[in-house]
Amino acid sequence: MKTKGILTVVSGFAGTGKGTLMKRLVQDYDCYALSVSMTTRQPRPGEVNGTDYFFVSREEFEKTIAEDGLIEHACYVDNYYGTPRKYIEDKLAEGKDVILEIEIQGALKVKERFPETLLIFVMPPNAEVLKKRLTGRGTETLPVIAKRMCRAAEEACGIERYDYIAVNDNLDECVEMLHRIISTAHMRTICNLEFIDQVRKDLTETWKGEN
Repeated sequence: MKTKGILTVVSGFAGTGKGTLMKRLVQDYDCYALSVSMTTRQPRPGEVNGTDYFFVSREEFEKTIAEDGLIEHACYVDNYYGTPRKYIEDKLAEGKDVILEIEIQGALKVKERFPETLLIFVMPPNAEVLKKRLTGRGTETLPVIAKRMCRAAEEACGIERYDYIAVNDNLDECVEMLHRIISTAHMRTICNLEFIDQVRKDLTETWKGEN
């Protein structure tokens, strides 16, 4: 039985290492396609336009919204983030497992549009580790870090709406855990409705043929 590709949304507090985890998944396994989100925030050092994000102006982002070119979008810490529609639809049609790295608002919107979507929330071992990681990045001011910690407290109230959590305490172990979760999710009934329907039809035909 060949299963179709599935759509996986990975969310988590800023500083939990979501981006690194996604890059490692794509690097270590050839069954994934990593979606590139669109954002109005400024690039961080080392980030490449079209690879890490599509960095656009606020005006261009709002134009894309008006043209229904995004499957979801949300405002996070004063910046827009969204997922381009065409890329997702093309990869799913090819049978690829598509991974989205987006925040909680967008994740729930994607789940509404694609009910078979798998939702995974990446967490730190504890709050103190999260604060140290944010401070250690050296890419944001203290007021922005304070905003991210405050937002994390708000997001913590919605984690139970996800299918799984993955605690990123050890990078290698967390990458393997994510791969196991997604691989197992292929066998969910909602991802195999065509196969189930075909078996039902075959059973009915076989029963008729024996009577």
